[in-house]
Amino acid sequence: MVNENSAPDPADEVRVLVVDDQAPFRVAARAVIDRAPGFRLVGEAGDGAEALQQVADLDPDLVLMDIKMPVLDGIETTARLVADGHRPVVFLLSTYDRTDLPDGVTASGAAAYLHKEELSPQVLAELWGVHGPRRPPA
Repeated sequence: MVNENSAPDPADEVRVLVVDDQAPFRVAARAVIDRAPGFRLVGEAGDGAEALQQVADLDPDLVLMDIKMPVLDGIETTARLVADGHRPVVFLLSTYDRTDLPDGVTASGAAAYLHKEELSPQVLAELWGVHGPRRPPA
């Protein structure tokens, strides 16, 4: 979204990669990101293996990662990103109730878990405000 007074500085935008095996959710996530000031979609992936390649190619700041996917699930993908020292912050998303999350979610290194129905521009900004990397003062 462009401020009436000035265009956003691309260097200040949070670059987002969406990873989900369901195309309808990727469309929904894209719409949320498009309405979230300061966030910009840079790529999409349909499974964890593709996500690892996209992270290496695109260097996103934030990855919205589905938990249950074919090839490589979101928990293992997140753990690999963290173990390899990649810099994106990862928010795991799924339709699981918090009480029914699979083993490994907490140990994966993800910064947060969000139920897919809760994803909104406001929630995205709030979570980024808590878990996003702190920029050094100018």
